[in-house]
Order: sequence, then C-alpha cells, then structure tokens
Amino acid sequence: MESPVTPHVLVIDDEVDACELVELILSREGIRVTSFQDPWPALECVVQQRFDAVLTDLTMPGMDGLEVCQRVLGARPDLPVIVLTGAGNLDVAVGAIRAGAFDFLTKPTDAKMLLVAVRRAIERRQLVSELERLQGSEAAPVEANGILGASPAMRRAFALVDRVASSDASVLIHGETGTGKELIARAIHAQSARAKGPFVAVNCSAIQPNLFESELFGHVRGAFTDARDNHKGLFLEANGGTIFLDEVGELPLDLQPKLLRALQERTIRPVGSDKEFPYEARIVSATNRVLEDEIFEKNFREDLYYRLNVVRIDIPALRERMSDIPLLAQFFLDGFARKQGQEPFVLTPAAVARLVAYPWPGNVRELENCMERATALCRPGEVSDKDLPDKVREHRATAFGITANTDGDIVTVDALERAYVARALSLLGGNKTRAAQALGIDRRTLYRKLADWEASEPPPPRR
Repeated sequence: MESPVTPHVLVIDDEVDACELVELILSREGIRVTSFQDPWPALECVVQQRFDAVLTDLTMPGMDGLEVCQRVLGARPDLPVIVLTGAGNLDVAVGAIRAGAFDFLTKPTDAKMLLVAVRRAIERRQLVSELERLQGSEAAPVEANGILGASPAMRRAFALVDRVASSDASVLIHGETGTGKELIARAIHAQSARAKGPFVAVNCSAIQPNLFESELFGHVRGAFTDARDNHKGLFLEANGGTIFLDEVGELPLDLQPKLLRALQERTIRPVGSDKEFPYEARIVSATNRVLEDEIFEKNFREDLYYRLNVVRIDIPALRERMSDIPLLAQFFLDGFARKQGQEPFVLTPAAVARLVAYPWPGNVRELENCMERATALCRPGEVSDKDLPDKVREHRATAFGITANTDGDIVTVDALERAYVARALSLLGGNKTRAAQALGIDRRTLYRKLADWEASEPPPPRR
C-alpha cells in the first residue's frame, strides 16, 4: 500500500514575513511549503517540480500576481492558483479569477480562511490527477448495468445493490435528478431471480390524478366513458418481475392511501370491478425528495414511507463524488467516439480541471450532455477546456467568507444567518434534515427559521 504523498504548496510573495507566516500556518497542518520572494525562479520551479497549489501575492515588483497566474496556468493548466490581495485591489483580483485563478484572499490573511482555500485547492489538484490514477490501477472502476463509479460512495451503493438484489424486499432509491436512480433499479432487477420477468417503470409525477387507479390497477370495460376494453394495469403487467415507482415523492397526498393499500394487501382492484386480483411483483421506488422532510411537512404518509423504505440506497450527487467525474467524462467520450466512428477522444488537463470544479446541478445526465456537445466542437482526438460550455469553463468555486473594512460593510447577524443556512441547503441539495445536522441545530428549529424568514419577506410589487 502506497503511503500518502505530503501536499506541496508554492508560495510567492516579495515580503519575507508574509512567506514565513504562510509557511507556519500550513506546516502545522502537515503541508509542505516552498517559498520565493522573486517570481521568476518560482516559475522555473513550477515546471521542474510537482506542486498541489500556488499561493501568490498580487502586488510585487517586476511581475504582478496576475501575470504569475497566467504563466503558471500556461505551464500547468491543472495547478490551482490562489491570489492574495489587499482590500484596494479587488478589481484586479477579480481579473485574476477571470484569467483562471482558483480563488483569492484578502490581506491581512485569516489563518482559517487560508487553510480552507488551500485545502480546497489541494483537493482540486488531487482530483485532476484521479483519471491517470484510476487507469490501470487497483482502484479500477466498478460498472453495474451501465452505471460507472470508483468513488467510495458509489462502491458502497454497488455493494448494497449486490446484497439486496437476491431478496424480495422493497427498495427505496434516493438521489437528485440525473444521478441514475432508474439505472440502479434496473441493476437490482437484472441481478435478481426476476431478471427474466418484466421491468415496468411508472413515472408517478406524470400520471394524471383521475387516471391513477386505472393506470396502476387497471379497469373493466364500461367503467367510465372511454373504457371500451378491459385494461389490466401496470401492477399486473409487472407480474413475475419488478415494478419501479419513479419519483414516488411527487404522488399527491390523496392518492397515497390507494397505493398503500395495494402494497399492504398485495392485491389490486381494477376500476369498475368488484373483484380483487393478486399481483406478484417486487416493489422498487425512487425519489429526489427528502421523504423524511415531506413527512414532517405533512406531504407524505409515514406508513407508506415505511412500506417503501425496507432497504434504502442513497445515490450521491456528482458534486459529492468528484473523483468519478474524469472517469465518467472519459467513459462518455469513448461512447460518442464509437457511435461516430471516430478515433478516441482525450481530455486535456485543463478540461479535467474545469470539469471537477463545476458543481453539476444536473448530475451525470448534465455531464453526458456536456461531453456530447464537446465532441461536436472539439478538434479530432482532443477535448480541451475551450470545448466546454461557458458555464462550465467560467465557473469558479467560492468559499463562504466574511470581510468587512468599514462599519458600512458589516451585515446583520440575521442576514448572515440566512446566508449561511442558504449556503448549507445549497451544498446539501436542499436536504433540510442533513442541513440541520450539519448546522448543529434541531430540525424543528430549522423549519421554524425558514418559515419565519419566508413570512418576513416583503410581498412582490403590485402591477
């Protein structure tokens, strides 16, 4: 087993005291530091040695931090650069960000903010190297029914799929839109004893309420105006196989007792019939909603939740498994190359750096779309950062920080608390339960705060 490599940071600042301070802060955290007061030998060192991040002052004689940033990125596109700036140079710092810098910090540097920024930069650099590490390594990617991943979170999900597939227990799959919930459901079906039976997918959010019972449980001829023939419904169609209730959290509250009864009794009654028919199908459901929160808000029945949630599989958002991004991107590129009859595409380091920095709100589905677009625009055989959409290429990850130079810059505690809670909810995909845990408060307290803030918002202007 390889020993972990000590992170290595290059510091460029013409002030000796500033270099020593940064080195003291970082070395206490086990981070190796090489510092220079002159940018020119530092740039030579960038080419000769491996660094995980560069920290450069903005205002220096001979070469400013903006030029340093440009030269570093020209030599090492995948190397994150953090710019240190005085309060009066923020416009220039923003220019450095637009030129590709990873982040900027204001002087005097706060030790905690410095560590947060440097750790994030080091993580970025290590993630960019993940594609090379995965190829031909012991941490080879795992593939299950078209789902690819090598991250610990996905390996846990795959292991759970393997364990639960042989049983008939109901499974609830939770994950954001675009994470591949239906693929996981199909993997469970494909590995089960029911694999030769039908896999029937039901989009609960797309069924009209007045047609719910007819679609799921069927109807007999003459049950309503358009019922010209008998219809056995999706539950009976799934006999011997698996019925997949997709986006079950979208099901209206008044329809949930009907589904609950069908799950409890293992029988259905077609609309217009006085007979009940047993069905023999495994139940797998999926949702992008946090059903615990929906129960708390009285939008989802607790008894239905427990009937569906015998075994739960959580599919992480793509931003929570960034080490899979280069792997998935290359997988999609290989697929598009085969489809188009072209030579394989290769991602440049600059493209990988942009991909792992972007939060992917549309998850794997959005990444696949991005790669398809890139293959249409790129030069033969190579996908660079210039081939990526503007929102991916220009995105800059931000840290939550507070700076105030005058009393006019100071925000109220209430405004700060609102911003911090909003940031936590954003990072956790809107999951209020997890946000409350991360914030160290009771879930009821979080709900009360959100309700109070919503009530205090001014009404929209009248037109």
